[in-house]
Amino acid sequence: MGYTKTAILMAAMTALFVGIGYLLGGGGGLVIAFVIALAMNAFTWWNSDKMVLRMHNAQPVPPNDRMGLHAMVAELARNANLPMPAVYLIDTPQPNAFATGRSPSHAAVAVTSGLLQTLDRDQVAAVVAHELAHIKNHDTAIMTVTATFAGAISMLANFALFFGGSRERLGIIGTIAMMFLAPVAAALVQMAISRSREYEADRIGAEICGNPMWLASALEQIQKGATRIDNPAAERNPAMAHMFIINPLHAHSRDKLFSTHPATENRVAALRAMVGTTPAQTVPASRIPLVRRNRKSGPWT
Repeated sequence: MGYTKTAILMAAMTALFVGIGYLLGGGGGLVIAFVIALAMNAFTWWNSDKMVLRMHNAQPVPPNDRMGLHAMVAELARNANLPMPAVYLIDTPQPNAFATGRSPSHAAVAVTSGLLQTLDRDQVAAVVAHELAHIKNHDTAIMTVTATFAGAISMLANFALFFGGSRERLGIIGTIAMMFLAPVAAALVQMAISRSREYEADRIGAEICGNPMWLASALEQIQKGATRIDNPAAERNPAMAHMFIINPLHAHSRDKLFSTHPATENRVAALRAMVGTTPAQTVPASRIPLVRRNRKSGPWT
């Protein structure tokens, strides 16, 4: 059902984009909208992972890191039958994580130092498994495309007053209304797609790590941390909030506009319902060393 819902929502996003292009300039506007979308998608397709990692000042984790994080990701990736993704660490006290990349062969998993300091080994393994599920499901590519479409729709709507075709078809009031409503509609569709993918990633992530309760307890811990600890980089780039396992935004009143995640309690309830139905755990995550350092000891290396 998750894939069907995603396909329907993607079709809705495409129809919204095409419709706005037509309203702005008829057939010519449609062509302009298509060219803009194609150029934006091509750029983000090849560069989105680098841009997002740079935004959060993520640092690569070497294979022999003393935390054992790289080894844990490698073990879970083998269990998920995925190529080894690049592993990054973000030096921020907020516990969180995200995955990025255009395909399983060009993917990265990033976790925060706060995550490693707050969660135990099994919970960290479950969070990594959730992010690997996003990669396995090609969610990183889906969300890159939808974010690009949403940006293109907002840009076209902002240019609405410069297109004579839109004023002829909608009138000045209708054109101004579209300038405000089109970006809101695009954001709503983007949020709906993100929410549907989170449930799927939770389910498959629980199967990858072999224990739904690891992920359920991790989500509860991350939620507690994310609501009281600021993530300045995420606050500066709120459009990227959908990438994280838990919404990283809370510091500003505008953050409620970017609620891209399902309620954590609903996700936890769905994971608890999986207990007894998930295949036996095959990844000895608890045996992989994961050093937890005091926040006062400085950035992770």
